[in-house]
Amino acid sequence: MDSAGIDVTVLPLTPSAADEASQSLVPPFTLDGYWLTTFGMPGRGSTDTTYITGHSWEDREAPFNRLSTDAEVGDDVVLHTSSGVQHYVVDSITTHDKDTLKDSDIWDIAPNRLVLISCYTEDPWGKNVVVTANPKT
Repeated sequence: MDSAGIDVTVLPLTPSAADEASQSLVPPFTLDGYWLTTFGMPGRGSTDTTYITGHSWEDREAPFNRLSTDAEVGDDVVLHTSSGVQHYVVDSITTHDKDTLKDSDIWDIAPNRLVLISCYTEDPWGKNVVVTANPKT
């Protein structure tokens, strides 16, 4: 996401059975992004939503901090995948309470949609920031 200055490696992450049972998600504590493999793959023709998550920190700089502070509706998101470059445009930025995120409509199947999730930097222990984007036409 150029406008927010986010340029990270995205690695596959398959949630554990415990994560799925508790409907919670804690990616590895790195500066990388993590694609949730149990959902859609990025790119046109996807039959599900693609989810990428990463950490934000309140005490240090991290790329996903900028989802809370610098991302804007209309921003371009570019994913480099094994099937080619995928271009998206941000259509919403919202915050959700961590304890209710699992019940949010962001989990509804929306083919080709991209959802980026991180902690909300103004309340990292209580809220998540969620950025949704759709393929650029």
